[in-house]
Formats: sequence, C-alpha cells, structure tokens
Amino acid sequence: MILPVVAIVDGVKIEFYPDEHPPPHFHARYAEFVAQIEIRTSRVLRGSLPPAKLNRVLSWAARHQSGLMDAWSAVEELRKPEKIDD
Repeated sequence: MILPVVAIVDGVKIEFYPDEHPPPHFHARYAEFVAQIEIRTSRVLRGSLPPAKLNRVLSWAARHQSGLMDAWSAVEELRKPEKIDD
C-alpha cells in the first residue's frame, strides 16, 4: 500500500492512510515508532514517538492544521493530498 506522505518534520514522516475513519487524523512515523494524531486537537490517539520528535510534530501540526485538514479531505475523496511546505 502506498501511503501519501505530505511532509517530513525533523525526520518524522507525516502520512495519511486510505480508508480511514473519523476523527480526522494523521500518522507520524519515525523509525519503529508510529503515532496517530488528531488534527483538530493535536491529541495522540494511539501509538507514540520519542518525546522530542512528538513535541516537534505537535508544534508543526498546530501551525499547519488547515493544510492537514485539506489533506484529510483529499484522501477521503480518493485524491492525492498536496505536500505541506514549512
């Protein structure tokens, strides 16, 4: 399965999986770590990242909430999401 990677934040891949479920969220993958993070609240729904990486991703996500919601909508509509530039 090809996962749409919309950004890489401090080495952490920000991904969206097809056929996902609400609430709107993204997956942050770093080495063997994967965290599922709700877009609107920046709450970790499941999984984990090393603390420094998690802080960096949450800070980035708060600044890019609109782009993340656009990416979520695109994936829901079976379109490829746009890259999110920092």
